[in-house]
Amino acid sequence: MSAPRTTPRSLVALFTAGYLASYLLPTTVGRLDAGLALTATQAGAVGSALLLSSASAGFLLASRVDRIGPRVLARLGLGLAVLGYGGAALTTAVPAVVAGAVVGGFGSGTATTVAASGIAAQRDPHRASALGLLTVSALAGAVYLTVPHLGPGHGLPLAAIALTALAVWPLTGRLPAAAAAARHRDPGAPLPHRRRGLVLAAAMLGWALAQNSLWGVSSRIGLTQARLTEAALGVVLAAALGAGLLGVLGAGALGPRFGRAVPIGAGTAVIAGCVALSASATGPAGFAAGEIAWNALYPVVLSYVIGLAASLDARGRWAVLVGSASSLGTAAGPLAGSVLSARAGFPAMGAVLGLVLLAVAVPMTAVALRADRRRPPVVEIPVDTPALPARRAYDTAAAGPAPGTG
Repeated sequence: MSAPRTTPRSLVALFTAGYLASYLLPTTVGRLDAGLALTATQAGAVGSALLLSSASAGFLLASRVDRIGPRVLARLGLGLAVLGYGGAALTTAVPAVVAGAVVGGFGSGTATTVAASGIAAQRDPHRASALGLLTVSALAGAVYLTVPHLGPGHGLPLAAIALTALAVWPLTGRLPAAAAAARHRDPGAPLPHRRRGLVLAAAMLGWALAQNSLWGVSSRIGLTQARLTEAALGVVLAAALGAGLLGVLGAGALGPRFGRAVPIGAGTAVIAGCVALSASATGPAGFAAGEIAWNALYPVVLSYVIGLAASLDARGRWAVLVGSASSLGTAAGPLAGSVLSARAGFPAMGAVLGLVLLAVAVPMTAVALRADRRRPPVVEIPVDTPALPARRAYDTAAAGPAPGTG
């Protein structure tokens, strides 16, 4: 039975609601630091707790979407997001903010899990994931441009995430109920392609960890080593966000014509060079070039990885598990970057992270080559589209909000 024409819209919206929290972590954590008298480390720990909670939802629910029902799970996730982020936005009590971030993070992860399961059932998972990334990037960019003009305080970015979840709620009526989902999928089906799925999940953990290690200290590199002013740094990061949007558009236009192996392998290798360039830059030009090129390529590779994970299991379980592994890497990235840069310096840190990316590119490309050779038949199921890895981490040392990029 073919998926309804209206289904992808609901999944793209759900993808956006689930991913927005990780895209806004730079400004969320920066405002926790400034508004609640938390240290940079404490604010970063709150962000990590949010991401870990989001990842845990994926691991717990990956095989339960059909059993519980996409519609029920999506509404549960959106409800937790509204409750958690909304509650955290309305209080200045630190324990309540932390609890709200954890509850909201689980809600975001639940929404992303449903979206990922839906992506796997689409005729073209890559196109659906590229559209989802474009939507969340555009929305995050609008928030980054708007929030600074609305005043200080930690509540604004959290409120933006909660309101997005609330706005998406009506679209969940387009998702199938548990009974409808169960009719088209075997609830007892074993997880296919286990070896390739595990390899891809482990590689994505390292992929996300390496990039978010640099992202976690990018502002410090720009301010201290590349000698940018805070205003100039903001311009560079805003340009990087714009480059990310262009990257998503490029990925959507490119489509599957070159397969998945070339974009994933070559893209990751170029990203490794960008990471090393950014970390070693001693002037504005080198830093800007590295950051902008890096963030233009990130969503391109990510969209192909989402499609690759979806191709390993039509029920979307590998898409969810690979995305959750990526979320773990994202959560650990800032701490790893801080430790590496403190002990070895920024250039050495960049070299190490670049080598990690080159190392994980090999197994990722191998899995993609196998999938390209297989060219699995299309599976059409009345469940909905998007999602995977958690977005960039945050700069725990930034004095204020910094645009998140893709």
